[in-house]
Amino acid sequence: MKVIASSLRKGNVVEMDGKLYVVLKAENFHPGKGTPTTSVDMRRISDGVKTTERWKTTEQVEKATVDEREWDFLYDDGEGYHFMNPETFDQVAATPDVVGDAAAYLEPGMKVFLQTFEGAPIALELPQKMVVEISETEPVVKGQTASSSYKPAMTTIGVRVMVPPHIDVGTKIVINTADNTYVERAKS
Repeated sequence: MKVIASSLRKGNVVEMDGKLYVVLKAENFHPGKGTPTTSVDMRRISDGVKTTERWKTTEQVEKATVDEREWDFLYDDGEGYHFMNPETFDQVAATPDVVGDAAAYLEPGMKVFLQTFEGAPIALELPQKMVVEISETEPVVKGQTASSSYKPAMTTIGVRVMVPPHIDVGTKIVINTADNTYVERAKS
């Protein structure tokens, strides 16, 4: 199926020269003069080689049809990250480069969107927001205003995040999994 280059998003799969690539990052550039372009960082599915392509935003790109559905994360071992289809109970193992930065968030029993092509996992999408607990952070400085300053904090899953000064160790917070940013204090 052909789509325009500017509509490509992270996790999409495109076909070029008979090979499949998963989109890692897509950015549209609109210069003052000249043609707007789309720059796409991709990983070739067959061997994991990363590449960057640049297209005019209106150029047609072949988007591959992949199976995207909800899977349950089971566990990870030396062979990879294992997922189960909750309807058919089929299991697949994804390699560490398919999982990438999402590995820190994975917990047994968690539901994720897994994209597969001919039965092989090619991309993973986490829930947009998740609740995590703060394991370490700096103490509050008296007189510091909450409006503009954030402080670094480490979560129990090993992800660094910037939080407002009133957040202490042991506090549960909601973070955006796409860019590891603080959203709000978790409602208990």
